[in-house]
Amino acid sequence: QVQLVESGGGLVQAGGSLRLSCAASGRTFNSYVMGWFRQAPGKEREFVAAISRSSSRTADSVKGRFTISRDNAKNTVYLQMNSLKPEDTAVYYCAADLSVILVTMPGAYDYWGQGTQVTVSS
Repeated sequence: QVQLVESGGGLVQAGGSLRLSCAASGRTFNSYVMGWFRQAPGKEREFVAAISRSSSRTADSVKGRFTISRDNAKNTVYLQMNSLKPEDTAVYYCAADLSVILVTMPGAYDYWGQGTQVTVSS
C-alpha cells in the first residue's frame, strides 16, 4: 500500500508561481513512476507531468512553465508551476505507478492522493 499526501496548492494571480509537493510512503519509492494530473470542474482528469527513474514527460499545455522533479531521499515528488494561467485552475492529484514504464493515462496509475486545489485568478 502506498499513501500519497499532496500540499502546496492555493490561490495565486495569473503570472504567479506555486510549488506542489507529494510525500509518498513505501520502501521502494525510487522505483515508482510518479505523476501529476489535474481535473477542472466538468472536465476529465488530464495528464500534467510524470517522472520515472531516468526520464520525465510534461504535457504540451504546460511545457516550458511546469517542471516535475523528485527527491528520492525524501520520498517526495514536486511540481513547480510558473507563469500560471487561469486555465490552470483545477484540483491537482499526485499518483504513483508501480511499474517502471512512464505512461500518461490515469488508468495506469495504482495509487492516488486526495488532491490539492490550485486557483489562478485573472
